[in-house]
Amino acid sequence: MRNKLLAILLMLPSLLLAQESDKAFHFLRLPYSSHAAALGGSNISLPDDDIMLSMHNPALLANVSDRTMGLSYMTYISDSKVAGAAFSLMFGERSSAAVAARYIDYGSFNGYTPDNISTGSFSAKDIEIGLIYNYLLSDRWSGGVSGRFIYSKYESYSSVALGVDLGLNYFDEESDLSASLVLKNLGGQVKAFEDKTEKLPFDIQLGVTKRLAHAPIRLSATLVSLDKWSKDDFYNADGSEDSLGDLLLKHAVFGADFLIGGNFRLSLGYNYRIGKELSAEGTKWDGLTAGAGLSIKKIKLAVSYSKLHISSSSLMFNASYAL
Repeated sequence: MRNKLLAILLMLPSLLLAQESDKAFHFLRLPYSSHAAALGGSNISLPDDDIMLSMHNPALLANVSDRTMGLSYMTYISDSKVAGAAFSLMFGERSSAAVAARYIDYGSFNGYTPDNISTGSFSAKDIEIGLIYNYLLSDRWSGGVSGRFIYSKYESYSSVALGVDLGLNYFDEESDLSASLVLKNLGGQVKAFEDKTEKLPFDIQLGVTKRLAHAPIRLSATLVSLDKWSKDDFYNADGSEDSLGDLLLKHAVFGADFLIGGNFRLSLGYNYRIGKELSAEGTKWDGLTAGAGLSIKKIKLAVSYSKLHISSSSLMFNASYAL
């Protein structure tokens, strides 16, 4: 029974993002925001009016306009599709809240017994529904918390979990400097897939975003997986062992926004870890990301492209409207 479950899980594309065998719900590491995806897939410090960024860091909800509705859609590895939606409200001058949901459909699979006898087709899916709350602590500091209900169903196996993110953001508008700290995926399973209870993919992230004083360029750096410093926590597609430099770079995600006028941007990013974990021999540019964003009055549109592997890439679209 357990071998059958593991075989099913190994087929799921989202699990390519992580190697911890004692953890579940790795889809929580997929980007919510197209802008964050364009900057390497992880960003917790962008001080933009983007409701989807608040799902990366609940403290960023302080920058989102009242009554904003956001939608997202992403194509992922193989036939996987990801769709999400969010809506925000302000309460007074210092508080705001949002509700968000995301659905991941991995498509259809053909099932077989160990004797290679067909058992028909089955589906696999992940669902999360969350609430976000943010409070302005001062003119420059904001704090946020998000709680989410998580449900996964793979063939006849299902699991339920509750997760919490805690975020803190510092933003100095005069110097255009933003810095954030986030504790992601606190919590655990309420119902396990089988007898063994698995952990959520806990992550500590630290990020900074700074616009250059004399150029329309904004740079971002995000440190991820700060709770993991063993070589056993990471994987290379070519089987090589990480040097100290490789290990350090696997914690860093880099990105740059090129701001054109007041309403358009181009973004580039690089995620060294994804490039090493999903690369194939003779390939280049794995882990590179790019995107663009356009703001037209109350409407914001964004698109991103991620090169994950020689055989696969990802497109993500965001749209938001302030009612």
